[in-house]
Amino acid sequence: MTPVCAVARSGGAGIGVHNRPQGRAYDRRVGESRGRIVTGLIRVAPHRGDHRVAFRVAVSLAVPLLMLWATGRLDLAVYASFGAFASLYGRFDAYADRIRMQAAAGATMLLAMALGTALSLLSTPTMLRVVAVALAAGVVTFVAAVARWHPPGALFAVFAAGACASLPAGPASFAAVGLVGGGAVVFSLVLTATIAALRRGLRAHAAATSGSAVRRADAVSSAVTVVVGAALAGLAGLLLVGDHWYWAMVAAVAALGGAQLSARVIRGLQRLGGTLVGILLAAALLALGLHPLLTILVAVLLQIGAELYVGRNYGIAMVFVTPLALLMVELAVPADPAVLLRDRVLDTVIGVAVGTAVAVVSATLQTRRVQTRRAH
Repeated sequence: MTPVCAVARSGGAGIGVHNRPQGRAYDRRVGESRGRIVTGLIRVAPHRGDHRVAFRVAVSLAVPLLMLWATGRLDLAVYASFGAFASLYGRFDAYADRIRMQAAAGATMLLAMALGTALSLLSTPTMLRVVAVALAAGVVTFVAAVARWHPPGALFAVFAAGACASLPAGPASFAAVGLVGGGAVVFSLVLTATIAALRRGLRAHAAATSGSAVRRADAVSSAVTVVVGAALAGLAGLLLVGDHWYWAMVAAVAALGGAQLSARVIRGLQRLGGTLVGILLAAALLALGLHPLLTILVAVLLQIGAELYVGRNYGIAMVFVTPLALLMVELAVPADPAVLLRDRVLDTVIGVAVGTAVAVVSATLQTRRVQTRRAH
C-alpha cells in the first residue's frame, strides 16, 4: 500500500490506524521513504570518469557551433545542439555498443527535429503539436527502455521536437535538420569512434536478454505514463504560460524518469531546485549581452559542468543546464531575456507538478493492480 492510498483510506490524517501494528508499519515506511527522498536530494555520487564524458560532449557541441559562427549561421544553432545530444548516450557501455546506441539516439533526434519542423511548417494548431510531441515521447520512452539506452527516457527527443515545433519553419528547414543536425550527429559518432580506436576499445559486450518480456511490459507502462504526463504538462504550459510550452513537457518527462516513485519525486524536486538556482546564473549571463563567440564558449563550459554532475546529482547538473538551454535559445532566436527567464521558471514548476502528480497516480494504480492479482 502506498502512503497516498493509506492516507486516503484513513481519512487523510490516519487517526485510529497508528495504534495498530499495520499503522505503525505504515509510519515506519513513510519515515523511511521521506528519509530516502531527503538523502537522495542532497547526495552527490562518487566521480566515475565523468571528466572523459564531459570532454567528449563538449567537443561534440563546440565544433558544430563554431562552424556555424564562422559561416554566420548561428540561427541554426538549435539543430547543431540537438544533433550533438547523440554524444550523451552510452557513457557506461563498451565503445562498439556506445557507438550503436549513439547512432540510434542520433537518428531519433533527427526524427524528433523533423517531426517538430513538420508540425510548424503545416501550421498545426498548438494543442495538436503538444499531443503529437507527447505521443512521440511515448514511442521514444518505449524504444529507450527496450534497447536499454543510457540516459533512458525521451527527455532530449521531447526537447528537440517541441523546440522545433515552436520555431518558424519553411521547406529549407528540413535541409537544416539534415545537414546541420545530421552533421552534428555524424561528428559525434566520428569523435567517439576515434577515441575508441585510440584506446583500442572497439569491442562489443554480449547484450543481456533475460527478462525481455518483463522489460517490454514495463516499457509499455512507462510509455503510457509519459504520454499522459507530457500531454497534460504541455497543455497546462500552453494555457497558463504560452510560447515555451515544451519546457513544461520536458520537466514532466524528467520528473517521470525514475524507476520507483521515490526516485521520480527526487528527480522532479532536483530539477525544480536546480532550475531556480540556474535561473539566477542565466539572468546574470543574459544581462551581460555576450558576443556570440563568448556565448559559445560559456555554453561549452556549462555543458562540461552539466556532464560532470548529471550522473552524480541531477539538481546540481540543472544549475548548469538551465543557463545552457537559455543561451542556446538566445543564440538562435534572440528574445526578451525577462520573458525567457519567467517562462522557464513557470513551465518548470508546471511540468514538475504535473509529472509528480502523474507519477503518484501511476504508482497508486500499479499497487492496486498488484494487490488485485494477489487477491485472486
